[in-house]
Amino acid sequence: MISNKLRLWEAALFLAFGLTLTAGVWSSASASALADQVLRLHVVANSDSPQDQALKLQVRDAVLDRAGELLGGASSQAEAEQILTPHLEELGWAARAVLDQAGCDDAVAVSLDNQWFPTKVYDGFSLPAGTYRALRIVIGEGQGQNWWCVVFPPLCLATVTEEVASTATQAGLSEDQVNLITGQDGGYVLKFKFMEWWDSLLHILGLGDASPQAQR
Repeated sequence: MISNKLRLWEAALFLAFGLTLTAGVWSSASASALADQVLRLHVVANSDSPQDQALKLQVRDAVLDRAGELLGGASSQAEAEQILTPHLEELGWAARAVLDQAGCDDAVAVSLDNQWFPTKVYDGFSLPAGTYRALRIVIGEGQGQNWWCVVFPPLCLATVTEEVASTATQAGLSEDQVNLITGQDGGYVLKFKFMEWWDSLLHILGLGDASPQAQR
């Protein structure tokens, strides 16, 4: 009797492990496929002082405006990155102009990097945790709270879910991906939680991406 119970427990544990592994593989594949369609924006303030935090938001707006002009004809993440790469210095000038106008002489560093982002909820959409390509703007010492959103597709400029869905679809996201990020997929909260848990587990085990995190 005890032997039979042990076998049942072993079978149950094996099944649970198999289901978790299968879900984890799905999670990694889904997050990776979505990340391949998106270019994030990551702005890091010099410090947490009210002045530096306010400047961070002004720099964000200036960079989003200029990047939006440059990316008007982009149809994919790869194309968006290709367009922005020769204009990184120009985007730095846009940020620099904001700081100069405020009488701030902090340096500005602009780059395109791989960054790990936590799950983030915005107005009208959400993005799961994972490693994304990101346009990164670091102001001064870069020791302040950061701000992150999406530069392509221009989802941060959309104001309602319908606009987000339309913008994402035009940028090449699949129907399933659009439903996932806009919450039209009924189980998106649970899926996002599992994606973040699985990604964190891979990092703990040393199997995840070693990209720097977009948070302090």
